[in-house]
Amino acid sequence: MGANHHHETFPWKHVVGFILSLLLTFAALWVALSSGLSTAAVIGIIVILAVIQASLQLFMFMHMTESDSGKIQTINMAYSFFIAIVVVAGSIWTMSFVL
Repeated sequence: MGANHHHETFPWKHVVGFILSLLLTFAALWVALSSGLSTAAVIGIIVILAVIQASLQLFMFMHMTESDSGKIQTINMAYSFFIAIVVVAGSIWTMSFVL
């Protein structure tokens, strides 16, 4: 254990991340239900809010900044984004044949 190792007694980082996640969720809910924007605008705003929330949760809850090796974290993130893009694009492509 190094001399700079710091232990917090109360998880402020997690509380702040949770509150910000709630705010982003309620903002997306408000945009979807009460904003009166066009469907394309609502979808665009929700996607942007989802990306912000995913990034927030990665840094606040998934310990992205606590690792000594940033290279492994970068490879894991790139692989995760690749899988997410394949799942979303594959789902949209499959649904285009159904609808």
